Amino acid sequence: MKTTIDIPNSLLKQAKSIASREHTTVKALVEEGLRRVTAERKRAKPFKLRKVSFRGEGLQPGMAGASWQQIRDAAYEGRGA
Repeated sequence: MKTTIDIPNSLLKQAKSIASREHTTVKALVEEGLRRVTAERKRAKPFKLRKVSFRGEGLQPGMAGASWQQIRDAAYEGRGA
């Protein structure tokens, strides 16, 4: 399949230099790069937060609507600087 891509001149110049040195083509380098990126992204699993809730009914009344900073400050209150 043919397609057109826009890449910076400096990157194309580097790619041509590498292709020449390695006796290959810029097309082959682009294909290799795309294969690496797609394989890497397939392997990377999205982060999934596991459920670790405990018995109870959520936040204490004083914390409802609090920011994360306020919750953190309350959790570490009296523990350090």
